[in-house]
Amino acid sequence: MNNRVAIYIDGSNFYHKVKELGLSNLVKFDYRSLSKWLAGGREIISCRYYIGIIRAEEGNEKGQELRKNQQRLLSHLQSSNQNFVVKNGYMMKSGGVYHEKGVDVKLAVDLLVGAYDDLYDTAILISSDTDLIPAISKIRHLDKEIEYIGFSHNPSLGMQKYVNRSRLLTVSDLKKFEFTSLF
Repeated sequence: MNNRVAIYIDGSNFYHKVKELGLSNLVKFDYRSLSKWLAGGREIISCRYYIGIIRAEEGNEKGQELRKNQQRLLSHLQSSNQNFVVKNGYMMKSGGVYHEKGVDVKLAVDLLVGAYDDLYDTAILISSDTDLIPAISKIRHLDKEIEYIGFSHNPSLGMQKYVNRSRLLTVSDLKKFEFTSLF
């Protein structure tokens, strides 16, 4: 049985999907327990969280608040009780709208390096980004397993088609990982 698991979370994708489900404070969320639950007793060798870093413009109060909350989230993820490796991309403004850059590439590279270097038997991927399908296909070609973790209200049929196993999270699945008080 495959027993070494690496967890990869696309932070922006996770944030937006969970927010759509009505959970709003992801700083008060037990990512480590979610990871253990998803691993189902298998050995977790790595937990990684990928996110575009907010750079707030001077005088932009909303941006400053978003940056402050993101810093709290990153500190929480890297704390000893969560123990996540955080991989940073950046946010780029184009046409008045911010876009995350560099995150998908880092995620795809880490998935592939882990497969080529035999760091895991199974990658558990929380992302509905179909841009990752070429990496997923290569991982499967290397005889590694990949599990897609999506969301019941908005699954990615494209992702489900290319992985070994998929699981769709519901509100009740996620609610059990909310902290009632952390700070």
